[in-house]
Amino acid sequence: MNYYITTSIPYINGDPHLGHSLEFVMSDVLARHARKQGDSVIFSTGTDEHGTKNAQKAASLNLSPEEYADQVSGQFINTLKLLDISNDRFIRTTSPEHQKRSQLIWKNLAKDIYKAKYNGWYDVKQEEFVADGQADPERMKPDHPQAYQRLEEENYFFKLSNYTSRIKEAIEKDELKILPRTRRNEVLSLLNEGLSDISISRPIEKLAWGIPVPDDPTQVMYVWFEALMNYITVLEYPAGENFKQYWPANVQVIGKDIIRFHAAIWPGMLMSLGLPLPRLLFVHGFILINGKAMSKSLGTGINPKEIVDKYGVDAFRYYFLRHIPSYDDGNFSWETFEAAYNNELANELGNAVQRTAAMITRYQNNEIGLLPEKHVDLDLYHQALDDCHFDHALDIVWGQVRGLNQYIDEEKPWLAAKDSDKTRLKQLLAYQAGCLIEIADMLEPFLPATAAKIKQTFAAGTLKPSSSTLFPKHDQAATDRA
Repeated sequence: MNYYITTSIPYINGDPHLGHSLEFVMSDVLARHARKQGDSVIFSTGTDEHGTKNAQKAASLNLSPEEYADQVSGQFINTLKLLDISNDRFIRTTSPEHQKRSQLIWKNLAKDIYKAKYNGWYDVKQEEFVADGQADPERMKPDHPQAYQRLEEENYFFKLSNYTSRIKEAIEKDELKILPRTRRNEVLSLLNEGLSDISISRPIEKLAWGIPVPDDPTQVMYVWFEALMNYITVLEYPAGENFKQYWPANVQVIGKDIIRFHAAIWPGMLMSLGLPLPRLLFVHGFILINGKAMSKSLGTGINPKEIVDKYGVDAFRYYFLRHIPSYDDGNFSWETFEAAYNNELANELGNAVQRTAAMITRYQNNEIGLLPEKHVDLDLYHQALDDCHFDHALDIVWGQVRGLNQYIDEEKPWLAAKDSDKTRLKQLLAYQAGCLIEIADMLEPFLPATAAKIKQTFAAGTLKPSSSTLFPKHDQAATDRA
């Protein structure tokens, strides 16, 4: 079975941050889980590189837009490697292939494209046209630090209004399933108000940093309109074998701030092209830092590398997948991270592995013996992953971890060793090793390196002790970190 999953493609007007990282690791879990089920997977991410904001940022750094895009896109590629993300594709919207296919898509949308005068607000920060009724009154004031631009220009428009009822019906019937349901309700509320036609281009004299509109050198495509196309251009739309085999996407993972683009505009574009909609749109929340929104200027921005360098990549993945609610906003603090690391990863999982390995070495000269048959019912675990409930899936795994520690404390294998009850001792330790292998199997999409170490230690029937502790305990207080 083919399986296609995408992240949104981050806009490069800033460095990679924890919000990007959350989306990357969530998507990576789904891709790894699908591969584990035997699916043929394409997992795509990338960078969104055109637009006013990026051109302005490049100019402020005395760089060309191309130089700036190369620099920041490289940072995102490095972040994916840092977090052990298993993406198969990385698309840049400045690539010649994306540009060529975007222009082809534009032509194939021609029946729903017309030229008209745009008179209204433009939010440079979000690269978004803003209707008067949706505009923040404070940002209409010219002295506001993030003031809207007032635009009066001739642009191309897309007849999104033609598709309101069809999009609504697709969502209500779960042809386009949106999780969590609160986000689905949010989109349906928007659709009940009716969708307006949207401006999809800018005059080239106002913005040269974009993809030219086919057959009109005076206009470039609106950055969001062409960025959404990446989900099919990366599959070599329209004639590529990957496009024929992998579209529609099984899951598209996005943040809650861009839901309108993905649940209204993107479906309208696909319907106009005569293409099926994605099967599932999963919408995650935001990460707060000590209860406040992330802000570099306020000192609440944290580079993911800072956490990984201290605690390791699997600890990073564990915290953000389990302790940030999958369906809501979540909080990060160094104190809560360190508590989760020490109490759950080091004391619970690490301790179960260390105790079991030590007893097999001490009492059985590294011989594990015959492992028991699998005994864990995985239905709820698989359902949690199908529902993108990463926190719930890890709760299920941790129920097994805590259950194993309880089993060790209650059964006391050391007493069987003391009584020279070799048969019982062998059964107890084989059961413990079997449990750890099952736990590792469930952890594989979440903590791939940790799962591999556990399996390497126990799966061969003869213990192969690891040369290092899974999660060395951190004794230094988080507030005293270097």
